[in-house]
Amino acid sequence: MHTRQVRILGTGKYLPKRLVTDEEMDMRLQTRSGWVRKTTDVAVRHFAGDGETASYMGARAAEAALAAAGLTFADIDCLVCTSGTKEQALPSTASLIQLALGEEMSGVPAFDIDATCISFLTGLDVMSYLVDAGRYRHVLLVSSEIASVGLNWDEKESAGLFGDGAAAAVIGRSQEGEASAILNASMKTYGKGARLSEIRGGGTRLHPREHNAATEKDFLFDMNGQAIFKMASKLLPGFVDDLLIPAGLSMADFKVVIPHQGSAMAMRLLRKKLGITEEQLMYITPNHGNTIAASIPMGLHEAINQGKIGRGDKVLLIGTAAGLSLGGMVLVY
Repeated sequence: MHTRQVRILGTGKYLPKRLVTDEEMDMRLQTRSGWVRKTTDVAVRHFAGDGETASYMGARAAEAALAAAGLTFADIDCLVCTSGTKEQALPSTASLIQLALGEEMSGVPAFDIDATCISFLTGLDVMSYLVDAGRYRHVLLVSSEIASVGLNWDEKESAGLFGDGAAAAVIGRSQEGEASAILNASMKTYGKGARLSEIRGGGTRLHPREHNAATEKDFLFDMNGQAIFKMASKLLPGFVDDLLIPAGLSMADFKVVIPHQGSAMAMRLLRKKLGITEEQLMYITPNHGNTIAASIPMGLHEAINQGKIGRGDKVLLIGTAAGLSLGGMVLVY
């Protein structure tokens, strides 16, 4: 365990203008009225429209985070995109966000960190060491996701769950006497589950030029939710013990638990397996859907804005991701 004197200075988010209700999704998926709400617990989600690229959304979330931190882009030493999807194969989405911010000649280093649904958590963990060491003063982390373009409408349960959006956070070193810190973090990957959540096409194994009617589904999101649930339910309790025990903490010590909003089933699993109370759980699935890596920073942003956490409160970030990966972080806000 390595405590880092790092503080979240400000957060922001952006939701696309188009709001999609569960009734509209029922019609799109040709399911009976109320099926999407009952199955996914998502009442509304947002889908990106004209001009709302990942970089555009990320830039707007970044601007909001900078404003909340009382900073400008001139104060930023590094820009990291922590998304599970990419706007294009090359260059990094981070460089496109820099461009969308109008800071294309700033010289600020910009790159991506991708751990699918726990990309923000992973990026925060990695970059916090560089901030704690003094390599960077302020780092801007941005998660911007457009899930809607890759949904397989034949897989009704997963298609009904996802939404688009972006969230961002600015981090810096805690000042002398401040309680804010990252107390512990962990990530574990079990490649046995690598095929349980995937998009097979688009890389070098199945290049986009191979895309045709016969292979179309290889270029769409494919998930075996039941298998992920079964695997995660066995691994999560031990993973959380390994995360909390070295920090001398139990679940009762956290003011808020902010999970990746994977699914209603995943939220029930977390609460049951980990002993999270209803009051502790930051649950934004009903009005956001699963926004991939943006879901944890969105939950963090909402927890701050709704006054659910204040300075000095202990917060647990936790999630599962394709890989199969588990990630968690214990921080003092």
